[in-house]
Amino acid sequence: MIDLALYQPDIAQNTGTLIRLAACLGTTLHVIGPAGFDMSDRHLKRAGMDYIELATVVRHVGWTDFEAFATAEGRRLVLATTKGSVPYADFAFRDGDIVLMGRESAGVPESVHERADGRVVIPMRPDARSINMALSAAMIMGEALRQTAGFPMLQ
Repeated sequence: MIDLALYQPDIAQNTGTLIRLAACLGTTLHVIGPAGFDMSDRHLKRAGMDYIELATVVRHVGWTDFEAFATAEGRRLVLATTKGSVPYADFAFRDGDIVLMGRESAGVPESVHERADGRVVIPMRPDARSINMALSAAMIMGEALRQTAGFPMLQ
């Protein structure tokens, strides 16, 4: 299975949207703290609507905690970044990968870039800055699951 991870998310509504995506796709969502908003169940429930009950959300206190988890599990980290050189549809995703999305306001620090096993980009017009993080995650997760036949609800 392919998991999705959010690095210190800033916007509760994006996190809620991705909780809903994870619930619908049957994937696990990892939230790497600290978040830029109140991560209480009450606030997430509002953003994620009733899908939070269907979702598997794992909270990590910080990057060190998440990195230890990923390393112990032998998971590859695939960073979505505007600084990537491989279009996401050309990247060879593997079962067990974790797609890592950066903070909406700042992406991820260089140390996280260096730790990533792969860096993918969504090709777009040169005069555009970026696509909304939740939309980007949905695009990349769809392709990763397509490549790995990772749609458990169809099996």
